[in-house]
Amino acid sequence: MGSVKRKSVEESSDCAPPQKIQREDDDSTQIINEELVGCVHDVSFPENYLPPAPSSQENNKPPAKEFPFTLDSFQSEAIKCLDNGESVMVSAHTSAGKTVVASYAIAMSLRENQRVIYTSPIKALSNQKYRDFKEEFSDVGLMTGDVTIDPNASCLVMTTEILRSMQYKGSEVMREVAWIIFDEVHYMRDSERGVVWEESIVMAPKNSRFVFLSATVPNAKEFADWVAKVHKQPCHIVYTDYRPTPLQHYVFPAGGNGLYLVVDEKAKFHEDSFQKSLNALVPANDADKKRENGKSQKGLMLGKLGEESDIFKLVKMIIQRQYDPVILFSFSKKECEALAMQMSKMDLNSDDEKDSVETIFTSAIDMLSDDDKKLPQASIH
Repeated sequence: MGSVKRKSVEESSDCAPPQKIQREDDDSTQIINEELVGCVHDVSFPENYLPPAPSSQENNKPPAKEFPFTLDSFQSEAIKCLDNGESVMVSAHTSAGKTVVASYAIAMSLRENQRVIYTSPIKALSNQKYRDFKEEFSDVGLMTGDVTIDPNASCLVMTTEILRSMQYKGSEVMREVAWIIFDEVHYMRDSERGVVWEESIVMAPKNSRFVFLSATVPNAKEFADWVAKVHKQPCHIVYTDYRPTPLQHYVFPAGGNGLYLVVDEKAKFHEDSFQKSLNALVPANDADKKRENGKSQKGLMLGKLGEESDIFKLVKMIIQRQYDPVILFSFSKKECEALAMQMSKMDLNSDDEKDSVETIFTSAIDMLSDDDKKLPQASIH
């Protein structure tokens, strides 16, 4: 089911010109576009910066990429910064559509026959973005440490650690990079891994431009001031606190039944619903209390004998109410295994899907040699 996107109230061409506000602190000038609905646009200039004369030839260029939907105001503002050849930080909630800006930057680089690097904090995200961009642009490579695909491609998707390693080694690729896209740049605040982003930005080529994609952070202006100072170039900040996907908080009482909405999409706390969830908690017996006080809470993990466990009831309810897809987190590998085993008997497939699974499995087994078919892993229980 697709999410309904908020349309921009004003087209970009109808936006009023930005109001310039001079600030004494940090020797920077801040531009605030108050007229835009749903986003705030600031820009930090380095000290003694003189803006280049506008080129009529650049203004007449067609867009590098057309989108089949109306862009939100923050997307339009960020793309205008890219068209002007200036770095931008996009700060917005998850699922707001920040990838649109990254996609436009890649399309613009490929149009100009320039090299662009897209970095993300984790390998899984890099793999996903590689598949997405490969399908759209084709001239895309992947470098994650584990896997290297087409390292000479014009667009390279990699983890931020790989980018820093390339910078340390003085890779020839870095001299050709025109744009660097840092996804999830708010990781820079992490006490352990943040230094990777800091060093990657500092060591980036001085003639390169940046696209920073971030969750909403309180110090976006401070970050842009730092980038402008380090690289002697303007850095825009486009910020929106609009959340296209409503965020709701439900409570499932351990040992009980039902979900209780405690915080709605407007961040309103429902005291009555919270009290109902507390009243629905099943009193723990002495043995359960003893387990809860210890380091391992196996009572919660395994459930009681002859009853459906909490995790089974919760997932079953989520599927019935069509709240799926769902992700379950656990901080223990052993517990993840135990939770998965509890749900092994849960039937999530329709009759047609069951037939498809059986056909695929049977075909795979038939392709094995006679010796392999005798292995315990291949035997049908």
